[in-house]
Amino acid sequence: MPDLSTSRLPTETEVGTWRSFLRAHAQVTRHLEVEMRAGEKLSLASCVVILELAGARDHRIRMTKLAEAALLSRSGVTRVIDRLERAGLVARQRHDGDRRGVTVELTEEGISRVDDVKGSHLALVMRHFVAVLEPDELAEFGAMCERLADTRARANHGDEFRSEACSHGFPTDTPTRGN
Repeated sequence: MPDLSTSRLPTETEVGTWRSFLRAHAQVTRHLEVEMRAGEKLSLASCVVILELAGARDHRIRMTKLAEAALLSRSGVTRVIDRLERAGLVARQRHDGDRRGVTVELTEEGISRVDDVKGSHLALVMRHFVAVLEPDELAEFGAMCERLADTRARANHGDEFRSEACSHGFPTDTPTRGN
């Protein structure tokens, strides 16, 4: 593993790789955002929140845990929940025993949308991400991204988004293309 404390500047190749990573992320998420809004009439973040709630016990989770699982800031998840609450898809409740804590749960209307949201989300991930890469490339890319995330998490002393908390409603045993 490279020394992270180095004082040298990145090479053109290294900067190019960084920019390619940023561009790929922006392009893929932009496509998912546009197509989720067109198909489900929900933002990508709203879909991710719905899927996280769908996977939670009793379709309920604390706001702080939801923000972490959905890879959103606390203020970001609050804005998403505001929109979903106005749409009748979620409800907020004060957490029993902790007046400061707030839980969010899917309403019956929200539960009725889960299968469509999940199907659309998975289809878009397949089209714009999985189908573009070969199975061995997916495995290698996933390992590299985990290493990047884990390295940054250690540098931040645990103040990170933990991947095991971020299922986004995906089954953990979903076969990859070619399997």
